[in-house]
Amino acid sequence: MIRTIVKDPIFLAQKSAPATAADLPAAQDLLDTLTAHREGCVGMAANMIGVAKRIIAFDNEGSYMVMFNPEILRCDGAYEAEEGCLSLEGKRKAKRYRSIKVRYQNGQFQTRIKTFTGWTAQIIQHEVDHCNGVLI
Repeated sequence: MIRTIVKDPIFLAQKSAPATAADLPAAQDLLDTLTAHREGCVGMAANMIGVAKRIIAFDNEGSYMVMFNPEILRCDGAYEAEEGCLSLEGKRKAKRYRSIKVRYQNGQFQTRIKTFTGWTAQIIQHEVDHCNGVLI
């Protein structure tokens, strides 16, 4: 189901709770909403659709990927990016890293660790910030 984008900075600034298998329907709603906004959006966190759980969905080099409980373990290659967000107006500067190692759970709640680079790494960092209550 396509959900409304939350724009309330007080809600968005709250840390999200860990996701469980009971949150699989919310992950599908997140994917549906991201797909509906694909023209102007490359990633979303569950709090952007009103679900305060650690779930992100993003464009991973042409196909969508969902992560439950993502955690960035390592960062390399700092740079300054300028980013926009569907939940916030305008663009803002953010410190990002060219390469990140992420521990997350897949849709079967199996733990995975993977390194992401470039644009995909930047998207993940933005969405993990959302999970941590950090607004750019």
